[in-house]
Amino acid sequence: MSNLIDSNVTINTLKQALNGLARQGEMVGQNLANVDTPGYKAQNVDFKSALKRAVNGNPNIKMVSTNARHMAASGTEQSRMQISLRKGGTQRADGNNVDVDVELTQMTETVIQYQALSQLVSKKLAGLMSIVTGR
Repeated sequence: MSNLIDSNVTINTLKQALNGLARQGEMVGQNLANVDTPGYKAQNVDFKSALKRAVNGNPNIKMVSTNARHMAASGTEQSRMQISLRKGGTQRADGNNVDVDVELTQMTETVIQYQALSQLVSKKLAGLMSIVTGR
């Protein structure tokens, strides 16, 4: 059963998508935590393009290092996700551009997408279980 799940392309793709959504949720939390930090720039996680490349058969996605102090790539799904400064928004006098409304909207979208994918994983696993058990 373990090999059946581990080798299932759909399950692995859904797993990567869930990991990306979890990382996106963490980034929204980080942005909200820094709403009053002078000079902080809101960040965004682009896991969707990494997921598209993985689905299209290019698993060798390289992490981009834009600073000498960045950590080396570990080869995990998270290391393949591009983190960038969020475009747009209004910069305040203190240099911070976090917009609470934008962040809360992003958080809501992320939660809805995560719940939908979780349901898909549950249904897929239930289908595999019925195949294995013959029910």
